[in-house]
Amino acid sequence: MSVLEGSLRDDLDPTAPRSVAVLNPLKLIIDNYPEGQSEPCSAPVHPHHPERGNRHFSLSRELWIEREDFMEVPSKGYFRLFPGNRVRLRYGFVVECTGFDKDKAGNITAVHCTYFADSKSGTDGANTYKVKGNIHWVSAAHAVEAEVRLYDRLFKDPHPDAGGKDFKQALNPNAKVVIHAYLESGAEQAKPDERFQFERHGYFVADRVDSAPGRPVFNRIVTLKDSWGG
Repeated sequence: MSVLEGSLRDDLDPTAPRSVAVLNPLKLIIDNYPEGQSEPCSAPVHPHHPERGNRHFSLSRELWIEREDFMEVPSKGYFRLFPGNRVRLRYGFVVECTGFDKDKAGNITAVHCTYFADSKSGTDGANTYKVKGNIHWVSAAHAVEAEVRLYDRLFKDPHPDAGGKDFKQALNPNAKVVIHAYLESGAEQAKPDERFQFERHGYFVADRVDSAPGRPVFNRIVTLKDSWGG
């Protein structure tokens, strides 16, 4: 399986356009960014093929980020968002975490931050800010909602029935996980069978049966790296 997955990555990497997807969303609110305003941002369609041009999307006051990109109490070596820390919003601004909200059960429901207006990526001011963390995001006002199916290996054991073992005991409970995700604007126009690299997450394909313009459904083909150590 590792050889097959490696071949898939080698085949998809030079051809798949890039996009951003937030698979486990947490709201990020930029308190000092004007309500109702948005900021144009851009990124390469493919980082190694500048001739393919740029894709364009918006940044707004409320964003979706990955839940794992915030920690109330950071572990050692954690460089993403936590109270008092600064990170760069990829292709956007540097922000500093100022606090967070919790519900009655103690779950974090939103993270608050302030942004530095002279820190936008691609501008002269960006170089004056030195941060270790860089996180991806999508604008809550412009994001595309989608069903995303995360497929993984059917068995946890490479030899599930060896030695007379009951193969059912080796079934992977996460072989298929269906989630509700937020995607970069433009993803709603994906054609069935069209393939993308969702930055940081892996390679995905628009489902050939269930996906349609305006109602995208994506299936994971393979992760960006082999997490099975094989």
